[in-house]
Amino acid sequence: MEVIRVVPGVPEKHIRLTRIPGKAGVLLSFILIFMLSVSAAGNAAAQEKKQVVRIAKLLIDSAQLENYMTALKEHAETAVRVEPGVLTLYAVADKNAPAKITVFEIYADETAYKAHLQTAHFKKYKNTTKDMVKSLELVETVPIVLAAKPRL
Repeated sequence: MEVIRVVPGVPEKHIRLTRIPGKAGVLLSFILIFMLSVSAAGNAAAQEKKQVVRIAKLLIDSAQLENYMTALKEHAETAVRVEPGVLTLYAVADKNAPAKITVFEIYADETAYKAHLQTAHFKKYKNTTKDMVKSLELVETVPIVLAAKPRL
């Protein structure tokens, strides 16, 4: 194993590459990997605690369902594409009652959520769909675990 010693304020030409032979090098490798994984997991847990996770339960006028789905799709795709703080917007329809829509929303933090509400695309979505939505229930949640496979 090779270790690069970096000391803050020391010029790069004075950085030393140290080779640690045998079992000590392997052990140090495992320790470093473990420390990095624990640090990353702790970082992810801290980020999850700041996240705003909401569930929106909507009942849509069935005569306007197609128009609603078009507006929702445009809004969600735009928000995820242009807003760094909008992490996830998933929308699903109840299989047996398609006018019942559930939207699962994850924002980086409260600031990102509030900023999202002020965007032109959100205001357009709300204005376009105001007469399509028969009822809306917003559910505040506390994330327990948010697990997903990494996207390749």
